[in-house]
Amino acid sequence: MNHYPPSLKQLIDNLSRLPGIGRKSAERLALHILKASPREADLLAGSIAEVKRRVRLCRRCFALSEDEHCPVCANGSRDHSRICVVEKPADMAAIEGSGAYNGTYHILQGALSPMDDIGPDELRIAELLRRVVVEGAAEVILATGTNVEGEATAAFVAEKLHPFPVRVTRIASGVPMGGDLKYVDQVTLKRAMETRYDT
Repeated sequence: MNHYPPSLKQLIDNLSRLPGIGRKSAERLALHILKASPREADLLAGSIAEVKRRVRLCRRCFALSEDEHCPVCANGSRDHSRICVVEKPADMAAIEGSGAYNGTYHILQGALSPMDDIGPDELRIAELLRRVVVEGAAEVILATGTNVEGEATAAFVAEKLHPFPVRVTRIASGVPMGGDLKYVDQVTLKRAMETRYDT
């Protein structure tokens, strides 16, 4: 790497700080950017600056938005009596992509993780409780991850919601369609057994 000019080394350093980008990937990306036309490089730099300038959190659900309220919260045809609680904006995008849900969301901005010093105060749990009261929600759907942190977060939120007159549900998780049982992990199998239904 010492044979690269300082500006290119700096670009590689900065790219390698991105999640999921190792040193070799950062080097490939930097060299690709260097080979790109000045217009392509300017478009990339401009889009990074633009997203930093324009994108913020929705004031209601904390999804990513360019306006005060995200498109879901601003949509009057959505079922505003249901709130689906997820950890990250990417989780919301995944559920939206499925087309199986027409309610609103609440993004916690993470999951409880004592090892990483993430407690209830670091998440948007207080704001969720306020929404349940103010909006008179009929149902809160807990759609956090099925890992230890996600399960702990779902249990904590469910406990906090217990005093409120709102139905609290947890999304079912289980064996994927076409999945072979011998390749399915223990937690998934346990959840699949617990959330079985009549046919």
